[in-house]
Amino acid sequence: MGNTTGGRNARNKGRYWAAFLILALLVLVFVVLSICIGTVNIPLAEIPKVLGKNGNNDTYTDIVMGIRFPRAAAAGILGGGLALSGYLLQTFFHNPIAGPFTLGISSGAKLVVALVMVAALGNAFALSSWVLIIAAFAGAMLCMGFVILMSRVMDQMSMLIVSGVMIGYICSAVTDFVVTFADDADIVNLHNWSKGSFSGMTWDNVLIMAIVVGITAICVFLMSKPISAYQMGEAYAKNMGLNVQVFRVLLVLLSSVLSACVTAFAGPVSFVGIAVPHLVKNLFGTAKPILMIPACFLGGAAFCLFCDLLARTMFAPTELSISTVTAVFGAPVVIYIMIHKKKERAE
Repeated sequence: MGNTTGGRNARNKGRYWAAFLILALLVLVFVVLSICIGTVNIPLAEIPKVLGKNGNNDTYTDIVMGIRFPRAAAAGILGGGLALSGYLLQTFFHNPIAGPFTLGISSGAKLVVALVMVAALGNAFALSSWVLIIAAFAGAMLCMGFVILMSRVMDQMSMLIVSGVMIGYICSAVTDFVVTFADDADIVNLHNWSKGSFSGMTWDNVLIMAIVVGITAICVFLMSKPISAYQMGEAYAKNMGLNVQVFRVLLVLLSSVLSACVTAFAGPVSFVGIAVPHLVKNLFGTAKPILMIPACFLGGAAFCLFCDLLARTMFAPTELSISTVTAVFGAPVVIYIMIHKKKERAE
């Protein structure tokens, strides 16, 4: 019996290491492809020279270091943060299709950021990235608060998800109205942001999002054991000494910070927060938070890097919004989840 258990544990560890290696390689490959492929294709051999500042081609250096590399870094960081946000919301609501987009949280963050941006543009104010993150966090918390209130009224999670979707539509409609009638030369950039995009990222943006997402992700990882207890049920968590009320508040705050950071820089990005945790769980064959948290981050980074590469190159020079591409790959996963859950209930 002991040998059997030991063998199973060894196989599981091997699977986990292999899965982490796959995700890390995917992130690396998509970063390299994002840097090399575009209107101007850059030879792979030139990349080390550019990064080492030994290249003789200033055009390559400007493209890589000024445009593509910061954009790829942003897509990876924000994609990982969005997947983590979805994982926390799924843990909070005990529902596999809960996420920042389906619950309207991203749309609420987008609305407040759009209002702040339009007000600043109209009065010639310069906005810092921190102001946008705070505005997005305020919008995310408002919608999250509404969703939590609705969860106390509605017993069925399906109705709660529908309510979140309706909140998202209302916030998106108001945002589109504000953006459409705003009067400013920069409104084109605001319109692109409102549809979701990783374009126009700078190293200053990357530094700020790395600080916010990095600190938040570390906090989430340190909560691995409480999350594991909470997933076993609130009664079990209380018996283990967990303060469930404080823990739920922390889940809301951390997921809102991650979602707000993504929305502040890239606008709303759909389905990543739902699809990636499910795909990662299937890849690892486990739901252990200590594995799922870093895996979700890597999975979200790889997913968004891949989708951004397609959005930028598929119909170049026309660029698709990032949510258009993530929806194509993420929506089928959501449909599969709903069908699978229905089959489980039927059994």
